[in-house]
Amino acid sequence: MQRALAEFLTTISIKAKDFTNEFTTSTIQQDNLHSEALISREHVTNNRDIRTVLTDRGIVPGRLPPAEDIQKIKRRLTFEDSRLSNGADTLDLPPASKNEDSP
Repeated sequence: MQRALAEFLTTISIKAKDFTNEFTTSTIQQDNLHSEALISREHVTNNRDIRTVLTDRGIVPGRLPPAEDIQKIKRRLTFEDSRLSNGADTLDLPPASKNEDSP
């Protein structure tokens, strides 16, 4: 089964890609770019610039550890949801104590 690389990207990598895409979209509209070559060149430039910002800050995207597998997170959440809906988890809170400072 072929899995998408995005399923293992860190949050900062996802945000960097999103920012690059938004930056490119904005420039396309602002500069009225129409040809695929101009748009591709703009996007490559934006990717390079964002990568430079990250590496200048000590964040090297290729060296970041992969994020937790999204499929494992989904399975865990599904399991936890089923436990909660079955009432398996209850909160055992201590009895409320009266605080002299509270009304």
